Amino acid sequence: MAISKSVVLFLAVAFAACNGGVEVVHKTVAEHRAEIDANFKDAEKSPLPKEAIASFTGVKYYAEDAAYKVKAKFKRSTGELPFAFPHTNSKTYVYVKYGELYFSLDNQPCTLSVYQSPELSKQAGYEKYLFIPFTDLTNGTDTYAGGRYLEFHIPDKEDVELDFNFTYTPYCAYNPAFSCPIPPKENNLSVAVKAGEKLYQ
Repeated sequence: MAISKSVVLFLAVAFAACNGGVEVVHKTVAEHRAEIDANFKDAEKSPLPKEAIASFTGVKYYAEDAAYKVKAKFKRSTGELPFAFPHTNSKTYVYVKYGELYFSLDNQPCTLSVYQSPELSKQAGYEKYLFIPFTDLTNGTDTYAGGRYLEFHIPDKEDVELDFNFTYTPYCAYNPAFSCPIPPKENNLSVAVKAGEKLYQ
């Protein structure tokens, strides 16, 4: 992961908790999680308050589940204009809706909107970087009440795959000093996504 979460945040145009790097790197879920834990323990990269790093024992996760690796259809949006995307701490940053994903989860049809930061897309390596903020029925119990995120990249075909095992929690769940994108109502899933990061305690 060539660019850490903290660097992306420093750019002030990215998402408050971004686990991606400058390239699309296909890691296993286990490798991905080990890297996140290593970053959380690193004082230069960790979102945790400095006094909390020493006692950090690891991010909590659901067990990896193949049922949450789903096939989806991607539809590119047209005519969308950049808009002020609400963040926590009363902040906004400019994004544009890039497309929609259609898939089935727990035998229910689902749709998620995908967003792009025009400013971030100008950064080397982030030209294809997209972002999916969403909420689901686990929020406030097993997972962070404010929702979670999933990374995506501009696909070269309509048929794509979404792996919710890589779902992650925004940095503001670990430290209120961070400002995080607030998932829009259109990305409120009426299913429980029991995959990815769990509530930090």
